[in-house]
Amino acid sequence: MRSFFAKYKFFGLVLFGLSAVIMYLFYNALQPPKLLTVYQPTMVNPELVDSTLQYKRKYHTIADFSLTNQNGKTITQADYAGKIYIADFFFTTCPTICPIMTKNMVGIQERIKNFDDVMLLSHSVTPEIDSVAQLKKYAIEKGVNDSKWNLVTGDKKQIYELARKSYLAVKDDGDGGPFDMIHTENFILVDKRKRIRGFYDGTNEEEVEKLMADLKILMGSEKEQ
Repeated sequence: MRSFFAKYKFFGLVLFGLSAVIMYLFYNALQPPKLLTVYQPTMVNPELVDSTLQYKRKYHTIADFSLTNQNGKTITQADYAGKIYIADFFFTTCPTICPIMTKNMVGIQERIKNFDDVMLLSHSVTPEIDSVAQLKKYAIEKGVNDSKWNLVTGDKKQIYELARKSYLAVKDDGDGGPFDMIHTENFILVDKRKRIRGFYDGTNEEEVEKLMADLKILMGSEKEQ
């Protein structure tokens, strides 16, 4: 009996290993795919949500816009149709959080360079300073790839309304007037249907890694939920 077990010991170990692999594959196949949250105003910190939107529970999307990029081209939602994109708000003369955010966005740009359906969008919060020429100078200095990343300027009220009412990215109130100023470290992940799928601190490398992991999930979803 002992010799019988000794003879088939190797076969038994191989069979056990194969069984374990098969069980693992079945377990993973039966797990529901991870899906990202579709953020609605009621799900976000009320301090970040305009009072007109605080009770909105569904159908929140990024509003249409018309702004001008670093090459003087008009950029609208049509340029992002069928694209996942990462948005933020910055200004070229910012000495504090913006350089860190831009550095991290440059890193993201490098990591998405081969993804045709992923883009970046940075809105200037000082459009009166950030002219097309200034944005172009900044883009060249930072290594912006024009085909992947638009730095946009334009009507201040429109940009500030986008930040507050579309991207839900700013705590302070304001009307987009001459003395209104917003400053936010948020990167916002937007899906192909213009819905918010995540908020991330653009100055924090761990948060940026979480964004990239979530981007991978969003890209891998057969059907966005």
